[in-house]
Amino acid sequence: MFCTLRAHLLIGLSLFGLAVMSAGFSTPLLAQDEAVAEEVAPDAAETAAVEEEVVAEEAAEAEVVAFNAADLDYTINTLIMFICAVLVLFMQAGFAMVEVGLNSAKNTVNILAKNVMDLSVGVILFLFVGFALMYPGEWLVEGYLGEPASMVTRDDPGSPGDYSSSADFLFQVAFAATAATIVSGAVAGRMKFGAYLVYSALLTGFIYPISGSWKWGGGFLDAMGFQDFAGSVVVHAVGGFAGLAGAIVLGPRLGRYSADGKSIPLPGHNIAFAALGVFILWIGWYGFNPGSQLTYAGASNAEATTYIALTTTLAASAGAIAALVTGWALFSKPDLTMALNGVLGGLVAITANCDRVAQWESLVIGAVGGALVVLGILMLDKLKIDDPVGAWPVHGLCGVWGGIATGIFGDLPDGIETVGGFIVVQAIATVVICAWAFFTMLGVFLALKAAGVLRVSAEEEQAGLDISEHGMHAYPSDGVSGGTIA
Repeated sequence: MFCTLRAHLLIGLSLFGLAVMSAGFSTPLLAQDEAVAEEVAPDAAETAAVEEEVVAEEAAEAEVVAFNAADLDYTINTLIMFICAVLVLFMQAGFAMVEVGLNSAKNTVNILAKNVMDLSVGVILFLFVGFALMYPGEWLVEGYLGEPASMVTRDDPGSPGDYSSSADFLFQVAFAATAATIVSGAVAGRMKFGAYLVYSALLTGFIYPISGSWKWGGGFLDAMGFQDFAGSVVVHAVGGFAGLAGAIVLGPRLGRYSADGKSIPLPGHNIAFAALGVFILWIGWYGFNPGSQLTYAGASNAEATTYIALTTTLAASAGAIAALVTGWALFSKPDLTMALNGVLGGLVAITANCDRVAQWESLVIGAVGGALVVLGILMLDKLKIDDPVGAWPVHGLCGVWGGIATGIFGDLPDGIETVGGFIVVQAIATVVICAWAFFTMLGVFLALKAAGVLRVSAEEEQAGLDISEHGMHAYPSDGVSGGTIA
């Protein structure tokens, strides 16, 4: 029995010891597990935080990349547009040299003064009135007359658009000045300087911007589907037909026609100036046409811009050749002045469609433009309308041809399904804009004539406008040769 009790006691002690040992070992193990759990939990939270931070950084980087892309596009478009605006403004020098070269030396100061002031007056009037009329934020008469406003709204660099509004103004005002200075050549040698300033202000401030808004401002002609990429009609035909109105109301220069109506050419005093002026205009046209792409960043825009430069070059070259050949056939001599105006006629004709015609089509358009220049000069001569530099044949007649040629050769725009329908739209819009320019300016010139402030006296014209209007000579020798293209 004693043995039995002893055995039970040993078993109990053993069990107690095991329990104690078990308790002793389990406590640190549990604590270790808890510590491990505590270590794992912070690691998981930290991982989640890191992942959130990575996602945020990637989103920020994507936002920066997107911003930088927009910023880069804005920068490229703005800088190229600014360069193109400078090229178009440089065309003022070309127009001045052509007009000086094809006119009498005694009117050189007057011609240069007109070219300086129609740009300067045009900038101010376009700033205060014309820019808003041409690109209206709001319409007074929907699609026909914009709401007047002044000044240029500056861009927010933090949220740029496609290009700078300041560069856009410089580009557009250069076009307005081009339309105004075209008239200068048509009225050269007999118009009072003050009257010229009045006409120039009205054209750049009101007449050109209003008709321009009908197309480029989203007006009713644009809604019809009318296409004029860089202004064969909107710019050049407006200037050409305004000049025609001025030439008609003023009448011919003294000695241009004999008493029996015979045409008497008055050769220009410096053909070298005229030729250099045409080269300057040709170079400036690379701002005029390619610049009208407006956005240049990206492969498709860059390709379109340079293709426009290609068609422009082809048309100018074809125009020069066609005018020279046509004049040679008619007059038995290769007349340089015809070739020079042929270059300009080809350039004017391609301006409306340089973005939408094939290369061979640009050659045809330019060649027809060059031939039309010669025929237009002969037509004005028959009608006894004195246009000393051929402003209407180059800008008016070839501007009309450019508008119609767009319908004949150009890719069909959205909403027009047949070539015939496109030609009709182009013809209607061209007639509307040309009629607007001609009749509004005819009224202006008639009003100036009625007020007795349009044309200088015969004595002043004979002495030369440099002396009678400005009191100075352009050349110490005071050359007195006459001037016109044949």
